[in-house]
Amino acid sequence: MVDHREYTIRSMTFSEAAFAIDWASREGWNPGLHDRDCFYRADPDGFLIGLVDNTPAGAISAVRYGSAFGFIGLYIVLPQYRGTAIGFRLGRAALKRLRRMTIGLDGVLERKENYRQLGFTFVYSNMRFEGTTGGERSVHKGIQELSSIPFHELAAYDRNHFPAERNEFLECWIQQPGSKALGIRENECLAGYGVIRSCRSGYKVGPLFANRPEFAEELFRALVTSVPEGLPVYLDIPEPNRAAMELVKHYGMKVVFKTARMYMGGVPALPVERIFGVTSFELG
Repeated sequence: MVDHREYTIRSMTFSEAAFAIDWASREGWNPGLHDRDCFYRADPDGFLIGLVDNTPAGAISAVRYGSAFGFIGLYIVLPQYRGTAIGFRLGRAALKRLRRMTIGLDGVLERKENYRQLGFTFVYSNMRFEGTTGGERSVHKGIQELSSIPFHELAAYDRNHFPAERNEFLECWIQQPGSKALGIRENECLAGYGVIRSCRSGYKVGPLFANRPEFAEELFRALVTSVPEGLPVYLDIPEPNRAAMELVKHYGMKVVFKTARMYMGGVPALPVERIFGVTSFELG
């Protein structure tokens, strides 16, 4: 049967980007309350909406970080449009937008083979753990508000743990309402930082980068005790980071799901042993 419906894919406006965040919430992805603002700052043209007969039907993000690295996320097709051409067209539009770049994504494990067929390589699983806010506060003297650290120092540290510069996004991320951003110093140098942000349910910690496991734990404790006690808290960690696995085990956190971290066009050389918390599954 011939499909006479009209399919359109274009960049979202800022107001339309709220659709994608709301859809992500319905899918159970528990986005942050202010994710749209910072996501959009990363790349205003990187959020695509798919329309069927001019009605919103799906979304995908294809965010460019400079000219060499991009990340695909927020891939959602509304239930009533699944099985139509809109999902395929959204995926192709995202890949086209990031062509000739190294591309990362956190995919559903069950779709890993589909991504392989598109040219992606599976590298490791990212695992989401759930715990509870509160507990014993950190008294480490090296911990300080991230706002007191020169931004150029933070940006340089972040760049060592992410495949590209992301200063526009980072400036927004560390200042969003309902969040706490902390750094830890050693010998007058930044040796780790973390952010906790309010979400539709509880809080998420991310990123959490640290030079040493004990610094990661001190930051984690400081973050989860800086927000109201007794609420759900989530941390997304790369499975190969054994020290991060010990951290969540120590705090009695339980895995709630996994994603497949995959790349096309090469695998970035990142210090996974210092990545104790992924920034987000949507933007990397």
